[in-house]
Amino acid sequence: MTFGYSMNSFDSSFSLFTGMFTIVFLLILGIILATIIKGIMQCGKNNASPRLTVSATIVSKRTDVTRRHSSTMDNHHTHFSTRYYVTFQVASGDRMELELEGNQYGLLVEGDRGNLSFQGTRYLGFERI
Repeated sequence: MTFGYSMNSFDSSFSLFTGMFTIVFLLILGIILATIIKGIMQCGKNNASPRLTVSATIVSKRTDVTRRHSSTMDNHHTHFSTRYYVTFQVASGDRMELELEGNQYGLLVEGDRGNLSFQGTRYLGFERI
């Protein structure tokens, strides 16, 4: 009795699946490693940057909310995470957007003027004047 598939077609299908799985796995692993390396490099660059305090005005605020959905047979979970950003304008007219923690973000208001402290892309504080 024949089933329409020979052992050779099974081997080539399995081989194709294995090859595709390997490529996708390596691609995902590469993306994860690149993200980790980028974060480590940014942290090192921030640590090497001087700590500066400059006069600045808060020109805008924004949030970035991401949603992750996971499910099992009985449960469905949605996880949200929020990142907070504030754009500051310094006396020269240059603008910089820095990421803050939520409790710091809530204390700042667009139009506030004060002294911004930062190190590279790392927000250190804002003191109103």
